[in-house]
Amino acid sequence: MGKSENTLPLQRKSDHFPMKRLVLPVLMCLLVAANTVSADTGRRLFTDGWTLNGTPVTLPRAMNEDEAFRVSIEQLTDTTALYEKHFEWDGNKRHKLFIEFEGVRQAAEVSLNGHLLGRHEDGITAFGYDLTPYLNIGDNILSVCTDNDWQYHEVASGSTFQWNDRNFNANYGGIIKRVWLIETDLLHQTLPLYSSFGTTGPYIYADQYDIPNHSANIHYETEVVNEDSVARTFYLRAEVFDADGELFTTLVEGMPHTLAPGERATVYMSSREEGIHFWSWGYGYLYTVNLKLVESENPWAPGDIECTDKTTIRTGFRKTEFHDGMFFLNDRALMVHGYAQRTSNEWPALGIDVPEWLSDYSNALMVEGGGNLVRWMHITPSVQDIESCDRVGLLQAMPAGDSEKDVDGRRWDQRVEVMRDAIVRNRNNPSIIFYESGNKGISDVHMRQMKALRDTYDPCGGRAIGCREMLASTTAEYGGEMLYINKSATKPVWAMEYCRDEALRRYSDADSYPWHPEGYGPLHKNADASAYNHNQDAFVVELVRRWYDYWRERPGTGTRVSAGGVKIIFSDSNTHHRGTENYRRSGVTDALRIPKDAYYAHQAMWDGWVDTEQHHTYIVGHWQRPEVNPQTGVTPSTLTKQVVSTGEQVELFLNGRSLGYGRRDYGFLFTFDSIAWEKGTLEAVSRDAEGNELSRHSIETAGKPHRLRLTPITNPLGFRADGLDVALVQIEAVDKKGRRCPLDHSMLECTLDGEAEWRGGMASSTDPMTWQSSRPDNPNYILDTSLPLECGVNRVIIRSTTTPGASRLTVKAHGLGKAHLKLKTYGPDELSNQPLPCRLERGETPETPSFSVKRQSVPVASILATSNARDVWKSCDDNEETQWASAPGDSAAITYRLSREAEVSEVVMKLEGFRTKSYPLEISSHGQVLWSGDTEKTLGYVHIVLPPTRTDEITIALRGTVNDKDAFGLVELSDEQRQPSTEAPTSAKEQSLRIVEVEIVEFVP
Repeated sequence: MGKSENTLPLQRKSDHFPMKRLVLPVLMCLLVAANTVSADTGRRLFTDGWTLNGTPVTLPRAMNEDEAFRVSIEQLTDTTALYEKHFEWDGNKRHKLFIEFEGVRQAAEVSLNGHLLGRHEDGITAFGYDLTPYLNIGDNILSVCTDNDWQYHEVASGSTFQWNDRNFNANYGGIIKRVWLIETDLLHQTLPLYSSFGTTGPYIYADQYDIPNHSANIHYETEVVNEDSVARTFYLRAEVFDADGELFTTLVEGMPHTLAPGERATVYMSSREEGIHFWSWGYGYLYTVNLKLVESENPWAPGDIECTDKTTIRTGFRKTEFHDGMFFLNDRALMVHGYAQRTSNEWPALGIDVPEWLSDYSNALMVEGGGNLVRWMHITPSVQDIESCDRVGLLQAMPAGDSEKDVDGRRWDQRVEVMRDAIVRNRNNPSIIFYESGNKGISDVHMRQMKALRDTYDPCGGRAIGCREMLASTTAEYGGEMLYINKSATKPVWAMEYCRDEALRRYSDADSYPWHPEGYGPLHKNADASAYNHNQDAFVVELVRRWYDYWRERPGTGTRVSAGGVKIIFSDSNTHHRGTENYRRSGVTDALRIPKDAYYAHQAMWDGWVDTEQHHTYIVGHWQRPEVNPQTGVTPSTLTKQVVSTGEQVELFLNGRSLGYGRRDYGFLFTFDSIAWEKGTLEAVSRDAEGNELSRHSIETAGKPHRLRLTPITNPLGFRADGLDVALVQIEAVDKKGRRCPLDHSMLECTLDGEAEWRGGMASSTDPMTWQSSRPDNPNYILDTSLPLECGVNRVIIRSTTTPGASRLTVKAHGLGKAHLKLKTYGPDELSNQPLPCRLERGETPETPSFSVKRQSVPVASILATSNARDVWKSCDDNEETQWASAPGDSAAITYRLSREAEVSEVVMKLEGFRTKSYPLEISSHGQVLWSGDTEKTLGYVHIVLPPTRTDEITIALRGTVNDKDAFGLVELSDEQRQPSTEAPTSAKEQSLRIVEVEIVEFVP
């Protein structure tokens, strides 16, 4: 049966229809009579009025949503569930009725009036059915039986699905994504649901860009089928509206087209357009395109004319290029910095069942924090999240389905089918920039197969296809490892996920309640787990340190550069974990999207396309009086403060008095030691090298907690009474001046009355010293009406019912009194039906260069070595999967003769075993020693700064014993049982000089 089983005679694959492609002349006219977008598209949400195992629900709704963050991922309930819905049909024989499911986990058998429509099993992609043959006039019942078994086997093949994984893919079962009902004429445009119907739907793209003059050629393709018993003649008409709903242009075929009964064709037209707003990072400018099939004699008439069929696509236009180791968006180099986010993108007690605006809220936070790309992990994201990234201006890397390795046989075929369906369904979304063929390296044969899919179904979308690793592949168009730094002079390489460290938001520092010692926690698989039990302060330091590894390899620093990297993860996740909690806490926000200090550290470092463009300074932590630590009985006499800043120097002031300048590390981190605490204002002032002020940030001592403050965060289009919409309510303890009290951890008691459903919040109940939960029955307070503040703040979720009306939230805490908040939900007749707005805060792509050249590599003309002469060029061949190694036991040396005399200032090297090995090296020129010492252990490259030396050769020699001991303690899932070496090796192999890549660099003034 394969990917989907289908028994309906009208659900035909592509070879069942005669197929042709039509390139037709067009006539463009600018129409000004219509200035709004019609809402009548023949497509509507089909999400209300369902039952789940007999209980009324609004879709999407996971059958185990109550378990989200309550239990560890592997304990999420996997079982069958039954969803049903009654609906009416008027019996119009000139119309067809389709249903589209954007996703069901893991498998679904769909029936209409007792007739099996089919079975869908991949748990990822959108799919649909033609309801028409089995419709009753009047009442109809649609039934969907789902099965989210962790060990689900495909019925036809008996194969499991690789991505149905207990580590990565949170198992929220049932109908977990939106459902649509689509009514069409017998002559209609097809749906982009390839596995279901063998059809590809519309395809809109641009080329021949002129970015400075805001112009491009816009192309419109759509697949049309005639399922009538007679021939039908029509014109294709495209009406394009801008982000404000104003008519931008109208395009109409110059000649009509006729389709015979049962015939299918792709109709194509294009035009040159001026005045285009190009989609960009933080500038989610979208156009609404109505593609119409018009059978009237005057298809050029102005206004919203009658049509036989209409498909609406919200899309944007942007130019992309991938070369010289860099990625270019709208002719401007963009260094990737963002997050590798779990595709479930889940919330406590909701899982993936969230309204569209909440997806925007979460994804926009990434952009506001300086992130420009989200790499969804392991499986294709929901259509809702993809569309959300379009609106907020967040670039995406879209995977198909994977776990952690290449596969073959039926499991590989499953991955190919998912990639094909995902490309067809999502190729009109401008935010998708990268297609990811695997979470880990695949064979070049498999990569060519994936690339052929892209070239077949999305040849003009401007998207690179590649994979994690694949560094030496000539097929993959981008690459990059998971935890380490790579560079390239050709295709862009960026880290697919870096920095796995974890930090709970409630632990601000070791000297504040609840006095959690930095790194304190149980072993993980018998290994030290301190990196997974950070305080927030230490977490910031680690993230600054890790980003600096990429920053110093950015475009403008040599011929070979890093295209950036994405940090794992954005928000705390109900997936595999290594710390004391039962969920992953690597996020820079918690699960309710309350920012940790790490969020603001990234916001400071990431405000630029490559080089810093807007300067920021951020003081990490709070400025409250140190308290007696009950575990030690000691009150700290002095404090250490960290400041993250883009300046060259930072001066700290306490109540206007200078405390001097901070010690600079990792480019962005400034540390101030031994500060005596004093109530008042702590202010950091950042300056450039000449002392000119760039930015400043201050924090104040808050007074005693005085009251609770409740702040609603709601749908910008209005709180909808649909049983799906939610309101976030932020609860804070504040002093008399309204300042948040960052040491308050009061227990809250919440009461909700009226037309609303309590979904609650989340907090840790783990004792910081014993690691035992005070709530073993519910370790994270999920759905509880009692839960604590953490560092002065928390949030709760309130979901609407299907009845419009008011609700009242009351929150009280000991010593802080009560606070009240009134909320009101509205019915569909009371609210606008407009789409969610585009987020345009960052503005259009700047016309200025995004970086200046700071270093340049000096080409090498020839190489001499004491051994293995045939491999010497592997040390600078732009291939990180090759290396030159000296013979074991040899007094190793290699000399690089340059193509010209240059002012050499630095040697940049990737050495084999960079994470674990320290090499005692001597670097010289014509016998003059320029540097001698042990190389640092890194996650990629070592930079050795030399006294500027005018020379035409550089010699690198090994002068001692190589030290081998892991400096980072990183453990990958694929090798968790392997412990790093703790003693220096004795083998001769380890005493050789092994260079993966080297660059001889001169600074550019």
